[in-house]
Amino acid sequence: MKPIIGISMGDATGIGPEIIVKALQHKEVYEQGNPFVIGDLSMLRRAAEVVGSDLEFHTVETVESCRFEHGVIDVMDLRLLPEDLEQGVVSKEAGNAAFHYLSKAIELGKEGQLAAICTAPLNKEALHLGGHSYPGHTEILAELTGTKDYSMMLSSPKLRVIHLTTHIGLLDAISAINPDRTYTVIKLAYETLTKAGYDNPRIAVCGINPHAGENGLFGNGEEEEKLTPAIAKAQQEGIDVSGPHPADTLFFRAVRGDFDIVVACYHDQGHVPIKVLGLEEGVNITVGLKGGLVRTSVDHGTAFDIAGKNIADERSMLAALKAAADLAPK
Repeated sequence: MKPIIGISMGDATGIGPEIIVKALQHKEVYEQGNPFVIGDLSMLRRAAEVVGSDLEFHTVETVESCRFEHGVIDVMDLRLLPEDLEQGVVSKEAGNAAFHYLSKAIELGKEGQLAAICTAPLNKEALHLGGHSYPGHTEILAELTGTKDYSMMLSSPKLRVIHLTTHIGLLDAISAINPDRTYTVIKLAYETLTKAGYDNPRIAVCGINPHAGENGLFGNGEEEEKLTPAIAKAQQEGIDVSGPHPADTLFFRAVRGDFDIVVACYHDQGHVPIKVLGLEEGVNITVGLKGGLVRTSVDHGTAFDIAGKNIADERSMLAALKAAADLAPK
């Protein structure tokens, strides 16, 4: 049986509706899983006109009524937005709607009606204007599922990265890292890849300082205090983890194939190498959600500057849908 994947539409004034329609034109999406969209039908119809799609829309009230057929987009229409909503601008209405699309998807996931959520991008400013003060998708998912131990994973064809910290300032990130958090994320990486079929995945941990501190030459012993005890603990449990490694060579080694996943200490340390390799195939994955719910997302933003121009590239959405199908409980 193919997993049911709920696609939350994200910010409707951005490229989300366009890349959803473009992605669902591809037959392989329906060969991998059973997707349906949670959003506003009027915005999807507008996107279909922009991209010149002749796909049929099928409005549903329940997951059970979805048809899951290539050529037909099943839509759970929440009817939250005016049809004349302006594209390419920050909108509190769109920010509020994006929150409720995701909230509905999470509700269905907690009820066991879908196996994975794939999210189109939202805009943080619009989200806040809409009355929802979260840094992003990951934090909403964690709160609404009651998950304490979670992490952001980024995946591309040549590199996977999981983060100790994400949407906080650099000084705060370093303060937030401790052996318990490092151990938790190593375990999340191990469990996620093991469930995905990896036999004893190879995990590498980045250093915090240049050259991973170089035996105390740089920094104030952060590696020895915050990273090394957790690595040793995981190694004692038989997990193939090593480090801390200098970040300036570690990502090259991982791309070469020396490791299956890299543990990054802060946002840009992990995001930059993934995005340098190409935004088009990057996938954002939330790891560790309660109930085994899988969440994947495109690894780019709302791109207001090109919204409504039929320029948006759907490859990251295709990659996110494939990752959702691959990682969903079987």
